[in-house]
Amino acid sequence: MFLVAIISYWKTKGEVNDSTGYFLAGRGLTGIFIAGSLLLTNLSAEQLIGLNGQAYRSNLSNMAWEVTASFAIVIMALYLLPKYLGGAFTTLPEFLSNRFDEGVRRYTVVLFMLGYVFVTIPSTLYSGALAILKVFDVPEILNISYSQSVWLLIWVIGIIGAIYAIFGGLKAVAVSDTINGIGLLIVGILVPVLGFIALGDGSFLDGMKKIAVTHPEKLNAIGSSTDSVPFGTIFTGMIFANLFYWGTNQYVIQRTLGAKNLAEGQKGVLLSGFYKLSVPFLMMIPGVIAFHLYGNQYDPVDLAYPALVADVLPTYLSGFFLAVLLGAVFSSFNSLLNSAATMFALDIYKPQFNPNASDEKLIKISKTFGWLIAIVSFFISPLLMNAPDGLWDLIRRFTGFFNIPIITIVLVGLLTKKVPPIAAKIVIVFHVVTYYMLVWGLNQLFGIEITLNFIHIYAILFTVEALIMLVIGRLRPLEKAYQYAPNAKVSMVPWKYSLLTVVVLLAMVVAVYVTFSPIGLAYENGVVSSYYWLSMIALTIVTVILGVLSVKRWTKRYSQYLQNQHQQVIDQIDKLA
Repeated sequence: MFLVAIISYWKTKGEVNDSTGYFLAGRGLTGIFIAGSLLLTNLSAEQLIGLNGQAYRSNLSNMAWEVTASFAIVIMALYLLPKYLGGAFTTLPEFLSNRFDEGVRRYTVVLFMLGYVFVTIPSTLYSGALAILKVFDVPEILNISYSQSVWLLIWVIGIIGAIYAIFGGLKAVAVSDTINGIGLLIVGILVPVLGFIALGDGSFLDGMKKIAVTHPEKLNAIGSSTDSVPFGTIFTGMIFANLFYWGTNQYVIQRTLGAKNLAEGQKGVLLSGFYKLSVPFLMMIPGVIAFHLYGNQYDPVDLAYPALVADVLPTYLSGFFLAVLLGAVFSSFNSLLNSAATMFALDIYKPQFNPNASDEKLIKISKTFGWLIAIVSFFISPLLMNAPDGLWDLIRRFTGFFNIPIITIVLVGLLTKKVPPIAAKIVIVFHVVTYYMLVWGLNQLFGIEITLNFIHIYAILFTVEALIMLVIGRLRPLEKAYQYAPNAKVSMVPWKYSLLTVVVLLAMVVAVYVTFSPIGLAYENGVVSSYYWLSMIALTIVTVILGVLSVKRWTKRYSQYLQNQHQQVIDQIDKLA
């Protein structure tokens, strides 16, 4: 951990003295750093603990949150990122201010802040504290209670993580994330490998065979109506939830906004999609192994993964695991703090209170606000000890308060030109009230239970809210249609392998689902059925054909792009002449 801190300091020394350096890493992040930072920002102790807990409790259906994110990642890389970089936006609320008005900007910032303070930051800190508590038996070592241990660890982790984000800025976050990402992958691979060896009584292959033929239903990712993620939700609300996360969530997209150019940004975003495909293997299979080793003895289920780590990881690797785990926690936590501080400084303080604020003043304000957000979250995080169905399910439900209205506003704003600001404001208020009533309120207040899965409710509300905005746009259209004005600060030449990468990525998504299905590893009469191999052969053929077509299409588009660029240069020379 000390080594990571030194390297992060060395790589960022002298580069955080102005607002661009602090908030956007000087617009100099390459694809590797973007992908590494996205990996650690997204894959934290929340996933290690929460997803393994869900796999331990039921099956692999919750992998949909991770694997199907690839569809949103593709949209972000090919459509949204060129819009963001082309407009040189620093934050998503800044884009919404450009499209709508300052009021929508403030509404969105409030939604983000409430989500970060009450949901995302607390879950990150709590899951990290839970893992450390169980693996290192903190209550026994310090002779304090379980709840006291949670409070203590949350404060220790939070204070150290805040120092990274508040004093180092975005580049320090990106550099430390990339280094810690290597450690996370090592631990992610090591734990299931050691778990299989323990399950197979010393044989890795016997352990793998055991989970494939004993209780194969645990390896099924095709969720039923009784699972927390029914398979049908992948094609409804989950599309919009993932699109919010990967395309509009400030703490995720901020590292892409600091890209050196469009090609590096697309490379980083698409590469992160391949990382997501590893999640079932690294962050859910250990939960299945824990079920085979321990049965149903753990309640809450979030204790299953820490118990497995404590049992199978050699003592001499405990320090390395702790460093990697804390690195993962710090990554998500300091990314959240950095983004919250960025939005407050650039979307609230500067436009509302001090339009002429210097870079030094903005950085100082953001650091002060970052500490305020951190301290508030330290008090809220321990309350997650009361989560009844596991941490993961609780987080996904509460995220629904802010993910759908934001993605609705962004998409309608991009795809229409005359929808007015009032439409966005009405949708935000409408969503918060309606979502609460459908998921909790009707049952709590009137005893009316809505049995529809909350992910389907995401899709319903997205559709209703988009229609509300379109109707208002028809009844009270803007007098002057919105025009997107390019203002790029970096090269906008796209990555030449982007389309080919998209084809391979989406094919692998299908392959993962086929593997964890009733014709794959969840097959009841053996390891896999004969249909599995036929499906994989057919998928390979289709992928090769689409890959060839994508290369041809890219070559044609790139040639047209160069011609357009050449003509623009000629036009500018003629104009100057």
